[in-house]
Amino acid sequence: MSKKLLEFKNLCTDFHTEGTIVKAVNDVSFVLNKGETIGIVGESGSGKSVTSLSAMRLIPSPPGIISGGEIIFHKDGGSVDLLKLSEDEMRTYRGNDLAMIFQEPMTSLNPVFTCGDQVMEAITLHQNLSVDEAKKLTIKLFEKVQLPEPERIFSTYPHQISGGQKQRVMIAMAMSCEPSVLIADEPTTALDVTVQKTILKLMQKLQKEQNMGIMFITHDLGVIAELADKVVVMYKGKIVEQGNVWDIFTNPKHPYTKGLLACRPPLDKRYKFLPTVSDFMQTDSEGKIIDNNVSVYDFTKDLVISTKQRKLKHDEIYSQDPILKINNLKTYFPVRNGFFGGITSYVKAVDNISFDVYKGETLGLVGESGCGKTTCGRTILRLEEPTSGKIVYKGKDVSTMNSEELRLFRKEVQIIFQDPYSSLNPRMTIGNAIMEPMQVHNILKDDDERKKRVEELLSKVSLDPTHFYRYPHEFSGGQRQRIGIARALAVNPKFIICDESVSALDVSVQAQVLNLLNDLKDEFGLTYIFISHDLSVVKYMSDRMVVMQSGKIEEMGDSDKIYNSPETSYTKKLIDAIPEGKTEDIKKHLEQKGIVKN
Repeated sequence: MSKKLLEFKNLCTDFHTEGTIVKAVNDVSFVLNKGETIGIVGESGSGKSVTSLSAMRLIPSPPGIISGGEIIFHKDGGSVDLLKLSEDEMRTYRGNDLAMIFQEPMTSLNPVFTCGDQVMEAITLHQNLSVDEAKKLTIKLFEKVQLPEPERIFSTYPHQISGGQKQRVMIAMAMSCEPSVLIADEPTTALDVTVQKTILKLMQKLQKEQNMGIMFITHDLGVIAELADKVVVMYKGKIVEQGNVWDIFTNPKHPYTKGLLACRPPLDKRYKFLPTVSDFMQTDSEGKIIDNNVSVYDFTKDLVISTKQRKLKHDEIYSQDPILKINNLKTYFPVRNGFFGGITSYVKAVDNISFDVYKGETLGLVGESGCGKTTCGRTILRLEEPTSGKIVYKGKDVSTMNSEELRLFRKEVQIIFQDPYSSLNPRMTIGNAIMEPMQVHNILKDDDERKKRVEELLSKVSLDPTHFYRYPHEFSGGQRQRIGIARALAVNPKFIICDESVSALDVSVQAQVLNLLNDLKDEFGLTYIFISHDLSVVKYMSDRMVVMQSGKIEEMGDSDKIYNSPETSYTKKLIDAIPEGKTEDIKKHLEQKGIVKN
């Protein structure tokens, strides 16, 4: 019989803003048992993170307040309502019995303390250990979470280690007091698939050793399929569906769940467009959900692009000369000995690579962080200066262009940056941000005409033209990504480099942006280089794929061919790490846990 660990009963958490009350969590109830993993899924704003922060009593007040319900923690035969504890009493549970891995490790770790000191602080706060004992335990934990050179990492600062290593430091800190409940809030969202797979395996190993309960919050249903025993689906603060992972994945009942499952890029086939949540669910004038009673299979069966259709398209694309030729491109960054010291070595970010891009194709550039794909994209635009090699666009060598030629080249070849928020000026309205490149390149007669064009572009990327005078902070991540796309389109380019343009988006918003990019490609005759560490997205989007590692090309060719029969062990490792959420994998995982019988 399952042993209850954490019980949510009719939880309500409100935020009071500008005279209105936002019900971030509205009457939420579910139970986490010992040794069990519950996956909490939903889009941004669904209330997933607020539910977990409520359990930790970390809701910022004001403006937040837990307005109702109970969160019962069961331990050693006794139970306590966490919401009724004083702050001092709660502190004995937080970090000790209940631990949390936050979404962004860089902002969760203190930049002025070493990684070792921060984990030691958590240990000494809850355990009666000396400094030497706490240090030994910290190094042991770093070994447990498979950090390389644990003693060196102990003395490093957060900025000196990679994203995956920072996440492992956070896991070590969370596990330091052997908690009963581990809450993981989007712990793998921005990580490479290979690092993600390692961290998920690590969490499963630690769970087995300590029989702890895990609340795993994510918008990636592929991850949930491989990790969770039960699923809680949230939408606008409410639970719309919950059950064991097998039932949810094989027979979803709620239209929102159907939409979330359908909008993941499939790996075994190609769709004309990706389904979105709105294809399965509409709301009436009162905001009530209308179910169109369509199954995922019925909706997607007519979307599949046949092998013949794809071949005809490729015969047309590859019968012409390349629009862009990259020959023996190198981009090296010098490593100096101190601020004024001489060059001691070079980081070979792009190391002697060659490939062609054809008009009308999408070329995928894929690999782990640090493989050189972003540097390659930036070097093509001369945002980074090449060390050697040739970049030839329409017969002209980009590497030898003067400033005027380069300005005209950049009008035709645009980039959509990875982080739209940092690439938009926070003091400039989004309308002016889109209009600015049109002014620089003297496009259209005057600002009145340009303003009309901006409004047309906002409509084109499914944003309200009246948002012209709004600022970047007033938009969601998906909306800001659309603003970045509109700005790239403002100068009527022929070639766009998309740099990780959907990596941090919810699956449903990601599907909308990918559909938009494909629609715009057809409408304006665009050519794309699509850069991402997410191989499933690259495979869906691209005609051909270039796989990079350590600045070099591992292999390149037709996307489907590479996915179905990779030539190198590195590409195979990338493909194996994709969380696909196959039904046979779910069944195997649940059989091992004894949740479903063979």
